[in-house]
Parts: sequence; structure tokens; C-alpha cells
Amino acid sequence: MHMEDSKTVKITIILCTYNRCRSLAKALESVAASQLPGSVEWKVLVVDNKSSDQTREVVEEFCNRYPGRFRYLFEGQQGKSNALNAGIREAQADILAFMDDDVTVEPTWLQNLTGSLHDGQWVGAGGRIRAERDFSPPRWLALDGRYSLGGVLVLFDRGDKEGELDWAPYGTNMAFRKEMFEKYGGFRTDLGPNPGTEIRGEDTEFGRRLMFAGERLRYEPSAVVYHNVVESRIRKDYFLAWYFDFGRALVRERGRGRDIWGIPRPYFDIVKTTTTAMAKLTLRWMLAVRPPKRFFYKALVWRTAGEMTEFYRLARGKDSARVDAARAT
Repeated sequence: MHMEDSKTVKITIILCTYNRCRSLAKALESVAASQLPGSVEWKVLVVDNKSSDQTREVVEEFCNRYPGRFRYLFEGQQGKSNALNAGIREAQADILAFMDDDVTVEPTWLQNLTGSLHDGQWVGAGGRIRAERDFSPPRWLALDGRYSLGGVLVLFDRGDKEGELDWAPYGTNMAFRKEMFEKYGGFRTDLGPNPGTEIRGEDTEFGRRLMFAGERLRYEPSAVVYHNVVESRIRKDYFLAWYFDFGRALVRERGRGRDIWGIPRPYFDIVKTTTTAMAKLTLRWMLAVRPPKRFFYKALVWRTAGEMTEFYRLARGKDSARVDAARAT
């Protein structure tokens, strides 16, 4: 479905950034070349999350080169969800699209991603996220198939056919009607990168929040962005740390749950996870022979350890008030 020429559609791209002025310039250069019909009024809102490099200068250069197209916004409260929510509050548009400061987009990206969102049939959309064309993974890392760990590198590909999403889109290539944030709230501030923690998931949690409520999200395989995979992330210890925090984020998203016979429910979750998931995954890790399969199950063991850690924190009441407050935003 395409946008009707008779109606002006307003789109704001929200790009949150922190101390990545070099890759930011490449991202802005790529989105500046976007090709959209004249019936679409679109802008780029760059939210600087308290950077200490030349981020502001980079954005101001684009503001001067493309008057009215780019806008700079400073958000002093660090944490990506804080920056995202600040951008949502400031954006004056029907549709909000999201991209990161370490990707480049195809010229048709924005049109293909948002083209189905103007009439209310679909409330959100997600597109493909690919690694840059010259990237070659190490032998222990699978990026497709059953043992894929591509999510760690923010890669997203649900095939060649467009249709309804059965998986929440990733934050660097997604769009929603702005009214969805008014109806369901913003991004949770206990999720997403924050100072001192790499717990993520603010983007996928919001997508799942909408899907659980019965809203329809569309997959647009022709909306393509390319993610820069930095060398420091192609290490086993990075993947394991990511999966550990991923496990913690999953538990935070689900919440503490009700107590059982006066005993905090997370204690029961710890016992169940230890005796079932952890034991099974550890055995599969030990028995696997092929490197991608073996490392896949090792990563799942680390994820399960993260879940157990967060269960324990919730059982002890640590961070519970802060998590509950963040869930309510």
C-alpha cells in the first residue's frame, strides 16, 4: 500500500546519538539522500544524549546544508530510552521512524518503511537490517539458520516476503504511528543502554507491547539499512556479556509476578530455571561439536545465567521500585 498523493503525510526520523560523531556523519549523509514523493513532509530529529565529542557540530553542519530538514535536540539525562522519549515528545509528525548513528540507509528506505502506515491498517513497521557488505563472520559465529546469533549485531531479516510481523522489529529500522506512543506510553527507561549497564531491549519490548495488545505491525523487506559491525564486537566475550544482559532484560520485561504462599515468585523461577533450562542447555553445549552450534548453546547458557541473576535481584527486592516506575512510563 502506498501513500495517497492527495494527503500530506508528516514523518519525523528520530536518531539518538552518543559520542559517535564520525559514524553519525555517515548516517546523516545516507538519510539526506532519501527519495520520497512530494506529498510527504519529512524531517530528521537528532537527539544528542549528552555527547562530549563533535556531535553538535556535525548535526549543525547538516542543518546548514539542508535548511528545515535536520534539527538538533539536546537531552542531558543519559540513557537511550530517555533520548528516545525526548525525541517523541518533540516530534510533530503523524509517523515516527527510527534509525541509529551507526547505520546507513538506502535512498528508498524511508518510503518503503512508512508507505503502509498512513491509513491506520498498520500501526507500525520494521525492515531488514544487514551487516555492511564487506563483513565476514568468524567460523564460530552463525548469522542465519537455526543457530544464528545475528541479533547481537542488530541484524534482522524475516525473509523476502512482506506481511504481518510475528517478531518485534529492531530499533534501528522501525516506524510507528505517533498515536501509538500516546496510547501505550514511551520506551521503558529500565531497558535500553544506560550509564553503567548494557541491558537493552527497549525497542523490542515496545513492539511486543503493541502486538500483545492486538495491534498489527508490518514487515517491509525492501526497507533496508546496513549496520556497521565494529571489530570490538566480534569477540566471544562480547557476545556472552550481551546474552547475559539479554537474560536480565527478559526477566525485567516480564516483571516480578505474584508471590506464592507468601514466598517471592522469583525464588521458584530460580529453582525451575536451574533444574530445567540451565541443565538442558549446558548438556547441549558440552555435546555440540560444530563451532557455531557449540557457541550458540554456550550463549544460551549465559542468557539463562542472566535470567537467574535478575530473578534473585527481584526476589531480594532490589531495583523493584525503579523497574515498576519504568514500566509505568
